[in-house]
Amino acid sequence: MTAGAERRHHGNRHGRSEEARLAVLEAADDLLVEKGFAGVTMEGIAARAGVSKQTVYRWWSTKADVLVDAFLQDADEDLTSPDSGDFAADLRDWLRRLAGFLGESDSGAVFRALLAQAQHDPAFAGEFRSRCLDPQRRRDRALLERAVAAGRLPAGLDLETETDQLVGPLYYRVLVSAGPVGEEFTDALADAFLLRHGGPASAR
Repeated sequence: MTAGAERRHHGNRHGRSEEARLAVLEAADDLLVEKGFAGVTMEGIAARAGVSKQTVYRWWSTKADVLVDAFLQDADEDLTSPDSGDFAADLRDWLRRLAGFLGESDSGAVFRALLAQAQHDPAFAGEFRSRCLDPQRRRDRALLERAVAAGRLPAGLDLETETDQLVGPLYYRVLVSAGPVGEEFTDALADAFLLRHGGPASAR
């Protein structure tokens, strides 16, 4: 089947296609930033995306479901930890990237809104943890895991505790204190980790 044939599908001007799916996810992101979680509706998402409401409901049951998929799509694209072979440089790069994603991007706004929703919706909280928080935890830990496997960090390193100490202050600033998370802050986290494990602070 040709690409053109794949797009000639019934339902709306986009068709049941990847184009339509991406349009819905982008619309959900945009509306959340503009209106906040309470202001996002399935009808509004459909209108902004240029698809029918039935199309949105065919793929997602609630606006939270749409926003979860929007966050996952963005995280998959933007939060792959670097692997240049220079652990200190990769650590600094990763923390800068994570800080920008959580604190400055539309995707970070989606993440914060979903986290807030999970606080008073127990059913959604379980889904949010399994689909968003657990994978994010694995992304946060991946750089350290690779460094251990490559012998750049001790084999017996407590990865869970070290991950908490490394990225915990960043999440606290983004989610609780709303303090700055610029390069000075993230580089200090990287340097503290390196010094704690007997390595030199990363080059400025």
